Amino acid sequence: MPRKALNFDRAKIAFLSSGSPEADQAAAALAARYGNGPPDEADVVVALGGDGLMLQTLHRFMSSGKPIYGMNRGSVGFLMNEFQTDNLRERLAAARTSIVHPLIMRARTEGGEEVTARAINEVSLLRQSYQAAKMRISIDGTERMRELVADGVLVATPAGSTAYNLSVNGPIVPLGAPLVALTPISAFRPRRWRGALLPDTAKVAIDILEPEKRPVNAVADHFETKNVVRVEIAMDHETGLVLLHDPGHSLDERILREQFGN
Repeated sequence: MPRKALNFDRAKIAFLSSGSPEADQAAAALAARYGNGPPDEADVVVALGGDGLMLQTLHRFMSSGKPIYGMNRGSVGFLMNEFQTDNLRERLAAARTSIVHPLIMRARTEGGEEVTARAINEVSLLRQSYQAAKMRISIDGTERMRELVADGVLVATPAGSTAYNLSVNGPIVPLGAPLVALTPISAFRPRRWRGALLPDTAKVAIDILEPEKRPVNAVADHFETKNVVRVEIAMDHETGLVLLHDPGHSLDERILREQFGN
């Protein structure tokens, strides 16, 4: 995908570390070699850690349009590039761009509080107690499932389809597909319901049934809201997050490989 041209020979780079010893050492070595500017003033941000740091960095610069290039100094690096100190500016100049749109979650709690948050991977609704949650699902204002009894349910972006969504047997969605995945978590009734693929223009509404007896939390990536009674989820097409990946290791290529077990 095209991106605004940057002269990476002169671009201001900010290095962000996850705080692990490996990431801190990498940040120090790279800063000594390429300089290290304040993140808010940088042209590009290089995140050093794992996927958790990458998600935090994307949230931090959600509305900036600033490109983010990750290098793996953590335990999981699906969103990251291979770490090396050499030729960073050349790698940045040659990098492929992926544009990721987040989900926007609007939740209402039992106490009447209205909460808004964004999610790059998924919005998940999870039972709080030993009892399964009961939920009603509507799509674009039309009731599609009167009662889902399950440990929870989630809506995942294509970028997030290989994360929690995949671990609960949801479908992998190619990055360029105009779809989101609606996936149950340990569904009890309907027992054989596997979820649905929805157009990324769909507005999903989930009402919690018996919320006092069967309390439910809503989680947008790492942001959690307790005791929700209704959650509305839609893709935020107005916000585009810019990820940079080395040629041959782009995010869409990695998602494709996941479908073949690579």
